This record gives sequence, structure tokens and C-alpha cells, in this order.
Amino acid sequence: MTARDARLHAFRADLADARLKGEVSADRFVAGRPARIAVSVADIRKAPSLDAGINTQALFGDDVLVFENKDGWAWIQMERDGYVGYVADAALGGREHAPTHIVSVPRTFLYPGPDLRFPLSGQLSMGSMVTVTGGAETRGTHYALLASGEALISGHLRPMAETATDYVSVAEAFLGTPYLWGGASGFGIDCSGLVQLAMRMAGQDVLRDSDMQVATIGEPLDRDPDFSGLRRGDLVFWKGHVAIMTDADTMIHANGHTMLVSREGLKHAIARIGYLYGGPTGFRRP
Repeated sequence: MTARDARLHAFRADLADARLKGEVSADRFVAGRPARIAVSVADIRKAPSLDAGINTQALFGDDVLVFENKDGWAWIQMERDGYVGYVADAALGGREHAPTHIVSVPRTFLYPGPDLRFPLSGQLSMGSMVTVTGGAETRGTHYALLASGEALISGHLRPMAETATDYVSVAEAFLGTPYLWGGASGFGIDCSGLVQLAMRMAGQDVLRDSDMQVATIGEPLDRDPDFSGLRRGDLVFWKGHVAIMTDADTMIHANGHTMLVSREGLKHAIARIGYLYGGPTGFRRP
């Protein structure tokens, strides 16, 4: 049997995705049941327990395949990036309506109706997908209406087919966002989550973790001894970390040093990070 990355292929000794039959060993194979994330942010965990670490997160509107429901947990695979893990059953809903719009600002609020003075009914991150069924205007503010009757600020959405022109500008919109290990939303994000979400908003789907990204995004760049020759949009990788160059000398990254998405000079970061984790392991140009 060919070795498979369990983060990207749903298989265990007792159960596996039917599409992997003949490629992995398991007691039983099942076809995934289609479902959709129905909460603002769903933690995808390593194991079906609140004590298990968060590997990544799914956002409202993300489509998933469900392979097992047991004891309040669902074993799922994200359709967008293939990530496998466990989410709470309560995070899942059906796929009654195809999404029409995507949240295009870092964070936005849900209202029970088209009035910003109403008490909030929820909040959504950039990348969340919704189905807009109509519109309304209250005191000059334009709202997008959902099938639930809830409303969003229409200027915080864009049609699904539209994409940003510069993924770095998307990443820069997250400056000051708290760092969260495994985070993938505007409420908290980690280094590779920032890369993935920013690139997604610019129309490029990439894999989730930094070790996956260093092996698959764009083309590798030669390492100059003085780290010259980099430009806006290039990626710098360390073991377990990734940053986005905003120009030849400065980068933006979600990091545990500031516990924020922040800017930092590349050479300063190399010296600071090298003390504990060594130098950069790779450079790539999307």
C-alpha cells in the first residue's frame, strides 16, 4: 500500500473513505455523506474530544464529506482543501442552497433583520459563504438578506465569481488579528492559515499546513546568501512557519512572537527565529 498523509486522506484502521479502497487497509469503507458547515467557525480537531488540539478550522458555508457520526462528533473531510479531522455534530447542516456570495472583509456581523441597530445574531469571517436571497436598505445602509431572514452589510460581500487582484493586500487586511494555533479565520489565524485564506480570496486554492505549502505552492526560489531578489508575494518558509513578503525587505506573518498578524523586517525575523528554530528552509514564488 502507498503511504498516505492522514491529514489529507480519510482512513483509520477501522474505517476509511470508499475512494481509498485498494489503496489503504481498513475494516470498512464508506462513501462520504455531503454536509455543510452551519456555524461561524468550526474547529477541526485531531481526535473526537474537546481536549484534542485544533489542526485547522472550517468556515460557515464550507462543504464537507462526513464518514462517521459518533458520540456528538463527526469525522469529516473538507472538500475545499481535503483536510481531515473531527468536528462537533452540531456544526453541520445540509446543502439546501448553493452559496452566491463570500464575505470579503476580515470580520462582519449578522443581524436578525436589515438594521444595524438590531442586537447581533452572529458573526462571520472572511471566506464564509452565504446564499443571498434579496436586499434591503435602512437609513441609507444596504443589506444583503439571507434565507434565514438574517441580514449582512452588502458591502462586506462579493459574488462568488469575483476574486481579489493581490493576495498580499488581502493578508495585510488581517494586520492586528490575534494569532491562534490552527486558526483559519478573521477571529484568530496562524501562519499557514493566513497564506491559505489570502490566496483563496485571490482565486488560488492551496493546501493548509506550511509543510504542504512549501512543497506545492508556485516555484522554488534559489537562496541568495544575503536574501536579496525577493519581491512582494514571495513566501519564506522556516520549519513549521511561513511568512509573506510585502516588499523586498519586509514580511507579514501570523506569529507566536507578537501573538498577532504583524509586519517584520525579513533580516530581523531571520535573526530572531534562527536563535530557536534555525534559518529559512525555502523560498517560493506563487
